[in-house]
Amino acid sequence: MTMTTTEPKTSSYGPTLLTFLAGAAVGAVVVALTTPKTGPELRGNLKDLATRAKRRTGELADNASEAWDSLRGRTALAASDLKRGVTDAASDLRG
Repeated sequence: MTMTTTEPKTSSYGPTLLTFLAGAAVGAVVVALTTPKTGPELRGNLKDLATRAKRRTGELADNASEAWDSLRGRTALAASDLKRGVTDAASDLRG
């Protein structure tokens, strides 16, 4: 009898999303610095950009925290199921 194992699927969306957001931030700063504006306009735009970036970073941190908590919960359930399965299999072998 051949037992097959499946490797857990991992997502590469996290690093891809982070790279995209970093590129977008760099692009926004380049546009803000190369667009002809007065000093006060430029400072206002940079302040708005920083405020939006800070808010978005907080949202991403909250999402990451929720995802981590969910992963921990699912992992605990999977470990419990595995332990129960091993215990049941051991009982069957003894019996």
